[in-house]
Amino acid sequence: MQLSHTRPVTAARFDDPNLVSTAGLVPIMALARDNGLLSLADEHLSVPTDKGAHAGHKIGSLVAGMVAGADSIADRALLRHGAMRTLFDRPYAPSTLGSFLRTFTFGHVRQLDAAASRFLRGLASRTPLVAGIDTGRVLVDIDDSIIEVHGHGKQGSGYGYSGVRGLNALITTVTTATAAPVIVGQRLRKGACGSARGAGRMVADTLTTVEHLRRAVAEPAARTTPGAASKPLVRADSAFYGYPTVWAALRGGADVSVTVRLTSTIKTAISSISDEAWTPIEYTDAVYDHDTERWISAAEVAEIPFTAFASQKKAHRVPGRLVVRRIPDLRPTKDQGQGELFDVWRFHAFFTTTDTTDLDTVAADKLHRHHAIIEQVHADLKNSALAHLPSSRFTANAAWLVCAVMAFNLTRAAAALTGDPKLVKATTGTVRKTIVSVPARIASSARRLTLHLPRRWPWEEAWNTLFDKVSGRNQPIIG
Repeated sequence: MQLSHTRPVTAARFDDPNLVSTAGLVPIMALARDNGLLSLADEHLSVPTDKGAHAGHKIGSLVAGMVAGADSIADRALLRHGAMRTLFDRPYAPSTLGSFLRTFTFGHVRQLDAAASRFLRGLASRTPLVAGIDTGRVLVDIDDSIIEVHGHGKQGSGYGYSGVRGLNALITTVTTATAAPVIVGQRLRKGACGSARGAGRMVADTLTTVEHLRRAVAEPAARTTPGAASKPLVRADSAFYGYPTVWAALRGGADVSVTVRLTSTIKTAISSISDEAWTPIEYTDAVYDHDTERWISAAEVAEIPFTAFASQKKAHRVPGRLVVRRIPDLRPTKDQGQGELFDVWRFHAFFTTTDTTDLDTVAADKLHRHHAIIEQVHADLKNSALAHLPSSRFTANAAWLVCAVMAFNLTRAAAALTGDPKLVKATTGTVRKTIVSVPARIASSARRLTLHLPRRWPWEEAWNTLFDKVSGRNQPIIG
């Protein structure tokens, strides 16, 4: 594609007061309003002085900016261009929002956490955001990630396990068979803290929220029927293999599936597995043999009964299964004194409390490997609002993380409402490109505004579906 020869562009002026570049914010922020984003922030936040006034509108401005692609305080100027002041009330200046965030204390961050949890429940009850959470399997994932910062001015920054200077963001997500991951819990921590610090509390809070989400989604008759839905499954990597995290999950009514390190105890357990117990699985480069109805693969799985934390007191011991996956080790041996078992194979083991009748060895391994989906959520956040942590104050950045999570869930809910299969599980960047960053010209008639959007917009149907459902011009959101 090249520039037109018949009508060349010879001038450009930023002078049209009736244009906006993010028309998708209209239905999305209407969705946020209808599910209580502003009212919940006003109700729960008690930020002092004039900087904390109108907390709901300020939180709404922060979330709206993140949905539109802003990843810093200065980027909030995106909300004040063209006709944005006509479409929205109180598009606050970036400096005002920055002062608001810097007033936060840890207690205010926890208040914002409470508002975010209730906002998520509202979205779940009015949109197919967590479809299937009341009937199917619920997967709860927990993981942390380092958000890189530069300089010594950021409170709490330090060098963590990644070797880069930053702050540590711990999140939990909920995924169902028909819905994309939704962030349920979030906590910003010092950069040098261990991954498992506070994970038990986070898992407990997440499972409580999952129960609230199930009640919000379920039909009234099903809300009083105990045991109607399956137990959640908490998945985590080896950094979270410890009694506090595992026990928090079990006490919350969930099963666990946690990667374990290859300690001497685990190696001894693996060596006791007989050669006949290994089953080929669908793995990289696997081929399915229709004659034998089996996968021909270099990767194999097996399991044995295993008691976690057997060296601790009796009350802390957790019975379950040790599921092991082995693949040929093609790397050169670094330790010549290593045992023969680990010279030939590479082993990946995880501990699970799931029932064999519910998940056999192969199914349990395949389900556990999908835990990596939470890493995609971390990457999504870092590609959006968490590209930067904008303040030198730790609590301001912690509040920023909560707003980023609300923006993530709101974007996901809007995508789910479009009904477009390509958008329901798309990344935030894709949703923003298709239904948020849509230019429009406004026209006023009889004290009503009309948005004129580009003709032949490729995602016109998805945008109109979202707008119709939010504005009530169609059937109820969930019929």
